[in-house]
Amino acid sequence: MLAIPTPLESVYLLEPKVFQDERGVFFESFSQQAFEHQVGNHYPSFVQDNHSISCRNVLRGLHYQVGKPQGKLVRAVVGKIFDVAVDLRQSSPSFGQWVGYELSADNHRQLWIPPGFAHGFLALSDRVEVLYKTTDYYYPAGDRALHWNDPDLAIDWPFIGDVILSQKDQAAPGLAQAERFA
Repeated sequence: MLAIPTPLESVYLLEPKVFQDERGVFFESFSQQAFEHQVGNHYPSFVQDNHSISCRNVLRGLHYQVGKPQGKLVRAVVGKIFDVAVDLRQSSPSFGQWVGYELSADNHRQLWIPPGFAHGFLALSDRVEVLYKTTDYYYPAGDRALHWNDPDLAIDWPFIGDVILSQKDQAAPGLAQAERFA
């Protein structure tokens, strides 16, 4: 596994070593040992796996948890997504900045998003399945969202048509009103 640093401190784009021949493809999608070697062992272990299925133009996010923040290791196993992390750590020099990468079943990339960030993705294909590991359990009382289209963030979403949002995401506050991390 190769961990590629992003412009946001502690966020990494992970690329596995892929073996391909006439039989198909094989790659190690996760190894705790390789993850700790590349990213560091100062994060808690993963405790939960989530599986999301969406259709084209569904935008999920930008989500995060206060009280029990989650780190997320995200990958698309079917289709492709534009995956986004937003730094919500007030003490960070990159506070309020974002990164976005295309993750797909074809490129096998993953995005590591540590605690203290909001996360969201846009489905870019007709069917998308996203798997992500989290470092803490879902905590409903701490569930928060950040408005996906906040002009203060100016995320450059690669739209293909009208976006499909949940009511929660439609009503989410912008960065100026959002809860933040220290």
